[in-house]
Amino acid sequence: MIFPAFLLGLMGSLHCLGMCGPIAFMLPVDRKNHLKGGAQVSAYHLGRILAYTAVGMLFGLLGSGLYLFGFQQKLSIGIGLLMILSVLFPKRISIGQRLMKPISRGISGIKARLSKELSRKSPDAFLSIGFLNGLLPCGLVYMAALGSIALGNPARGSLFMAAFGLGTLPLMTAGVYLGNFAKSGLRQHIRRLIPAIVILVGILFIIRGLGLGIPYLSPAVMPNLLGATLDCQP
Repeated sequence: MIFPAFLLGLMGSLHCLGMCGPIAFMLPVDRKNHLKGGAQVSAYHLGRILAYTAVGMLFGLLGSGLYLFGFQQKLSIGIGLLMILSVLFPKRISIGQRLMKPISRGISGIKARLSKELSRKSPDAFLSIGFLNGLLPCGLVYMAALGSIALGNPARGSLFMAAFGLGTLPLMTAGVYLGNFAKSGLRQHIRRLIPAIVILVGILFIIRGLGLGIPYLSPAVMPNLLGATLDCQP
């Protein structure tokens, strides 16, 4: 599931550029010293990927708890269906956005801290900016986080989100140096591909949840470890 995560980040990074591009373009990068500027941009990206990885670990940990109760396969199918339905019926899935409103209110503190960090030029500032940027609300990040739950393991969830973050690097790096570089026609073409990628990832999660015995893609259904432990009790 690593490549689908990378592909989701790569194709969805135009959306990320639209949402976070202004932050990237406002980075106080040293544009005269290319070596120093490159290090600053790298620190910014490292901060973003660390934030995504932390989110993946937390959601993967949540998924591991559900796995112990035998819900992982069903959860993988359910999340895959949710991804597909969010593309086919975006207005009907607005309840998810409503549930995120309390979280979004808490984001105001992150935005205030981000504003302060953007005025600094120390090396740690770029790492902080990237990390805070990675915690800002984003529909695609929510989708990737759902995928981390379905993987049912903190390490896999972290790896999934890290791969997603790596996929965003090319366009987000271009956004730092070139601003709104993509022509509107190109943006439209790539945006049309984003729903297809989300549907593809959703289908892969459904296949994975079916436990078809396909190595790596759809491993056989694992026994309920909690149930097996309880059955062993005298």
